[in-house]
Amino acid sequence: MNTFFLTDRGKVRQNNEDNGGVFQNLDGQTLTIVADGMGGHRAGDVASTMTVEAFKQFWCEAESITTPETAEKWIQEHVNLVNESLYHHSIQHDECEGMGTTLVLAICHDEFITIAHVGDSRCYIVKENSLTQVTEDHSLVNELVRHGQISKEDAEYHPRKNVLLRVLGTERNVQVDIKTITTDDVQYLLLCSDGLSNKVTSGELLSHIENDGTLEEIGTNLVMKANEYGGEDNITIVLVDFDRSFAESGDHDDR
Repeated sequence: MNTFFLTDRGKVRQNNEDNGGVFQNLDGQTLTIVADGMGGHRAGDVASTMTVEAFKQFWCEAESITTPETAEKWIQEHVNLVNESLYHHSIQHDECEGMGTTLVLAICHDEFITIAHVGDSRCYIVKENSLTQVTEDHSLVNELVRHGQISKEDAEYHPRKNVLLRVLGTERNVQVDIKTITTDDVQYLLLCSDGLSNKVTSGELLSHIENDGTLEEIGTNLVMKANEYGGEDNITIVLVDFDRSFAESGDHDDR
């Protein structure tokens, strides 16, 4: 299992409010995470950084995860802890009022992957040469699509595309979606912020993943493609390769 992480400010934003990383627990198991912060001033940066740093600390101190039930319980408990920490920080610091962050993370076990998300940062898997979006955006336009009020094509250009219905840190309690899939035939796992998924189509994602060589080349080229298409937002990507035996990268948590 090899990994790659990259975050990029993009071509327009002055600050990078995204964060993420790949971390190992005491048993050498992998946690991947992407967080896309939002809020006034630089509060989005604070929210995403606090989230990633908290999960990094929790995971690095965690014991071995042996079952999907254990993984799901661990995620639920720690999402609640992080949400509470963000919420209290925002009400205690005026400059961080209303801050929040999306969250998508995955515990990668040899036999299963447990995925959790809040907001519109996404998780995809590549399996049998097909790309599948595992998460479902907690956004206004996605709800409109689900209820048949607009088409998926209309959603791409909807003026309220960025309105989120769920994020981490803005409320005392948060609902997180958690699911577990087996690793059977999974070739790649991709986590990303909407700075990538809003710019690069599913077809392009799959094409780069299948044809661009190393994980570093794949991830770097995808970020470059999002910037080529405008780069209006911060762009963050985590890739996990479940197939290859050679090591391309280790623990990446710096920005």
